[in-house]
Amino acid sequence: MSIEKRWMRGLASSLVVALAACGGDAQADGTPEAEAQPTSGFVRVINVETVTVEPMAFTELIRLTGTVMADQDVIVAAEESGIIRELYVDKGTWVRAGQAIAKIDDRVLSAQVDQAKANADLAEEVWQRRKTLYEEDQVGSELAYLEAKYAAEQTKASLASLQERLERTVVRSPIRGVLDTREVEIGSMVQPGVPVGRVLVLNPVKIVAGVPERYAADVKRGAKVSLSFDVLGQTFEGELTYVGAAVDARSRTFPVEFRIPNPEGTIKPEMVANIGLVRSTIDDAIVVPEEALVRVEQGFVAFVVTGAEGEARVESRVVTRGPAQQNKVVVEEGLTAGDEVVVVGQQQVAAGDRVRVVSR
Repeated sequence: MSIEKRWMRGLASSLVVALAACGGDAQADGTPEAEAQPTSGFVRVINVETVTVEPMAFTELIRLTGTVMADQDVIVAAEESGIIRELYVDKGTWVRAGQAIAKIDDRVLSAQVDQAKANADLAEEVWQRRKTLYEEDQVGSELAYLEAKYAAEQTKASLASLQERLERTVVRSPIRGVLDTREVEIGSMVQPGVPVGRVLVLNPVKIVAGVPERYAADVKRGAKVSLSFDVLGQTFEGELTYVGAAVDARSRTFPVEFRIPNPEGTIKPEMVANIGLVRSTIDDAIVVPEEALVRVEQGFVAFVVTGAEGEARVESRVVTRGPAQQNKVVVEEGLTAGDEVVVVGQQQVAAGDRVRVVSR
């Protein structure tokens, strides 16, 4: 016999011995009983993790991004022409309604007021004398009587108009808030309508956001809202105070607004807010982790463990998905309270498979 044939026969004998040794030690090494059986009686057992379904409250949120705005934002403008002669308030200062912010040169108007006052006093004196002569002494004509009367009223009205203009040379804040900006300096020339400053009401502040039109039927005034700011690390609660009636043609959204207190002034206009707008609340919902549902041709199924320990098997349930939120999904049909749903291993099992629950 050649050396090559002797070597091949030795190798075959070694393999037979090794295979026999492995077969004899399989059960002793801890191989599950089902796997140690002959191939014809093999039963597959799959390790899975499950959760037990319990009814719970579920809140569906519409996630939005909003912008902070001042509750009131007023541009204070000059109402008379002239040069700014005095500034009474520095920017960043709180002002009350009616408080003076700046003073426009009023020397010309003051002179006109003095002149109008003299004219009004004269006209009033003439009127009173004409009245006495005509009504008591029957002296003079009715025309002269009426001319004196209306001249007195006209000069009085002219005086009132000039006094009002003189008062408007003092620029005042129309609201209580913060003088956020000041647009003029002493010596600046202003005309009616030229901005002098900007006053903001910052407590409360207003949050404005756009809601996609597909939620139009779900969003109502008074809906609960929660929001947070990445830069502040705080969470706030509120209610919608305004829901827009029209959809923006470009963004396909409609506006919503709500207010939150801001006593410390830490929330600034134009900050970006993360908003959770409550769309619906379900009190006793069947909720499972979203990964527990497996997509199939007909939709979605969930695998439920049934049977006693050691004989546990899975059955497939066709389910109807409801709203989802933060990796949790409501199951509207297909599961009931107390069902033990597979959440790990669901991609490896099929209906009727034997399973071993390793974690609940």
